[in-house]
Amino acid sequence: MTPKRGYADGPYGQVHFQDTGPADTTLVLCSQSPLTSGQFDYVYPLLAEVGIRTIGIDTVGFGMSDPPPGPPTIGDFATSVPAVLDHLGIETAHVGGHHTGCKIATEAAIAYPDRVLSVVLSGPGPMSRDEQLTYIDTVLEAEKSYTAKPDGTHLSEMFVKRYPWIKDHPDGLNLCTGYIVQQLMGRGPFWYGHHAAFNYDGAASMQKVTQPGLTLFNTGDMLYPLAEKARKLCPHFAYAELEGGGVDITDQDPKGWVREVSSFIIALKT
Repeated sequence: MTPKRGYADGPYGQVHFQDTGPADTTLVLCSQSPLTSGQFDYVYPLLAEVGIRTIGIDTVGFGMSDPPPGPPTIGDFATSVPAVLDHLGIETAHVGGHHTGCKIATEAAIAYPDRVLSVVLSGPGPMSRDEQLTYIDTVLEAEKSYTAKPDGTHLSEMFVKRYPWIKDHPDGLNLCTGYIVQQLMGRGPFWYGHHAAFNYDGAASMQKVTQPGLTLFNTGDMLYPLAEKARKLCPHFAYAELEGGGVDITDQDPKGWVREVSSFIIALKT
């Protein structure tokens, strides 16, 4: 099945989303940086099969969502959640995400507690400030230095850097091409995502969430070394691990990912 696409009015303009359609249970998904709701293309139909309506949101400034006037915060990103729910006439939903999307889901749960039933945090990576500054000095600065080149080598350089993370997937070449397209298609600078993520205290914020939660890691993720820290920060959250994969676990093991996420959400109903 193919999700239907739509737009909601948010504080910074139009918010683009994908929606698998009516069901008794709704899950909103927020993507990692610098991707879009397309990150969840492999899991949309699987979640629909188990009766979970899934709504993937293009982060503000990414994909086909309008950008903010300047560098946004995670709080700015989180405003899309109630905007989309209001547009669709949905009162409450489970909210989840991967990497940056975890931070968006966490902030949505804190800022809009009456709208968020639970959080699904896939690779939350609660970094210390020193760890964040390391990423700011490396990943973020590299993104800010991006420039298009007349011979087009900026595209091949991005592909060569990104491909090793997905090369073992049978459709890795096409997936990696799609990741580069997602990274560049946004209406705002793609460094906005990691700028917001690396300046958000995810560790402190996770502890403020009062709703039920699932912390989900895969052992091949670059953030897996932070798994034990995440467990200690939120011992009341459910916890699950998947073997292998990398930063693209929803493409690499969609069935395993959906199994853990759907089991958590369905259990909350019983």
